[in-house]
Amino acid sequence: MSDPSRAPGVLHVVATPIGNLGDLSPRAQAVLRSVDAICAEDTRHTRQLLGHFGIERPLIALHEHNEDGLAARLVERLQAGESLALVSDAGTPLVSDPGFRLVRAAREAGLRVSPVPGPSALIAALSVAGLPSDRFVFEGFLPAKAGARRERLRTLASEPRTVLFYESSHRIEEMLADAVQTFGGARPAVVARELTKLFETVLDGPLEALAARVAGEADQRKGEFVVLIEGAGDDVDARLAEGRRVYALLSREIKPSLAAKLAADITGAPRKSLYGQGTPDT
Repeated sequence: MSDPSRAPGVLHVVATPIGNLGDLSPRAQAVLRSVDAICAEDTRHTRQLLGHFGIERPLIALHEHNEDGLAARLVERLQAGESLALVSDAGTPLVSDPGFRLVRAAREAGLRVSPVPGPSALIAALSVAGLPSDRFVFEGFLPAKAGARRERLRTLASEPRTVLFYESSHRIEEMLADAVQTFGGARPAVVARELTKLFETVLDGPLEALAARVAGEADQRKGEFVVLIEGAGDDVDARLAEGRRVYALLSREIKPSLAAKLAADITGAPRKSLYGQGTPDT
């Protein structure tokens, strides 16, 4: 039962290093030392991080499999006056990591949720990519199954903003190959690997060249990845017109569904806007 004489606690959302331990800010260290407990995606990983800085606090495992059931109990602890920290394995919590349900439950209960900003792999990658960064869209991890992954990429082919993805080592080669087919091999892109770590690499160039390099060098398939693909720009009407022109030519020789797919892959126009447009008059 909460103590009415004690003010509610605060849920601190704390960013932690994505590789280099020197990136844990002094403020983050102070907050982690001060809270009653730390909610961690993987307590073993977080215990190692805390040990490096000589921080000893109780740890609570909070991950995608238990967050629904645990959020209400953690809110009760906050209401009783305890302060908690939320961390993920690396980077800023909630960005492709657990924590959303807890933060939402705390806010719905009228509790204070305070950010302790710091490392984020997607922002770090964007800052060094040399691609347009005034507007961008983050897609997180693509579907693991090839068909769903390709379909999701097709919906993004005409996206005018820079598109960012997270990808794993065992799917990076296939993901880049699918991106070449969908966005076109000439589309500028960046593959950022192991950011802030010993073997950090940031490769840039046309998608086709990047896909070939990653496929040809085993070392470039190791680690954690951020893939950035330059947007198609704002001239959507021009891409659509070109897509329809290419579709009309292809559909004279092959079935319409395949013609639409190939025209979309070549021009970046949405496939659904091409299919069924018919052939030009001869």
